[in-house]
Amino acid sequence: MLSEPQRKSRIRPLTFGRRVTIEHDWDRTEAVGLPALPRPGFVATDHPDDERHVGMTLGKRVFDVVLALVLLVPLSVVMLVVAGLLLLSEGRPILYVSERMRAPGEAFSLIKFRTMTQVDEDAGATGAHKAWRITRLGHFLRRTRIDELPQLFNILRGDMSFVGPRPPLREYVDRFPRRYAEVLRTRPGVTGLATLIYHAHEDRLLADCHTAEATEAVYYRRCLPTKLRLDRIYQQRRSVALDMWIIANTMMTVIIPGWVRRR
Repeated sequence: MLSEPQRKSRIRPLTFGRRVTIEHDWDRTEAVGLPALPRPGFVATDHPDDERHVGMTLGKRVFDVVLALVLLVPLSVVMLVVAGLLLLSEGRPILYVSERMRAPGEAFSLIKFRTMTQVDEDAGATGAHKAWRITRLGHFLRRTRIDELPQLFNILRGDMSFVGPRPPLREYVDRFPRRYAEVLRTRPGVTGLATLIYHAHEDRLLADCHTAEATEAVYYRRCLPTKLRLDRIYQQRRSVALDMWIIANTMMTVIIPGWVRRR
């Protein structure tokens, strides 16, 4: 069980419509104090799903395409520089291509700059057992999230949005089909509510996992249930204002380490 100070800590990220309070301070909660959850579940909400929130609205799609095209103008130079540095320092391949799911039964190829040395077999979440594979340049690309810039092309293709749940691996969708059938009613995103609130804490949890088995256990029992709850909250509360809040705060966390999210 969490201690009394931990139960009193609160993050209030949503002020659009009815307020939702998330009862955790992830930065202060110790990994050993988190209860193991046998299966993901969702927080009860005070109103039913709005069918208008299914899939990607035309307005959201137009916003994604316009913003992606605008960003590609200056960021194409950055991507060319990064590609050149990777080619000189690490060799080929420059890009890391991974199968992800944009909807149950609908896979796509997510593209990122490669940040790890290659191995014959690679699967699952990245824990301490994979830390040795992250290159020096890869650490910088991950910290600044520059490694995700190629996902602008995923957005243009319609596989992803700027804001939404992170696109899961097929193995996660196959293991929890009912949960992902709900969450993936919203197009996956480069960033999202779960990414913004929980990403740093997830990294700390997985950094203590020194085997693939430990990483899988922690991810399935501790990380995934919380991320699914947050993704579900976003799905039910999403709006243009919330998307802009998530994008703005995501940018600030990259620019200013330790940035405190603003309501």
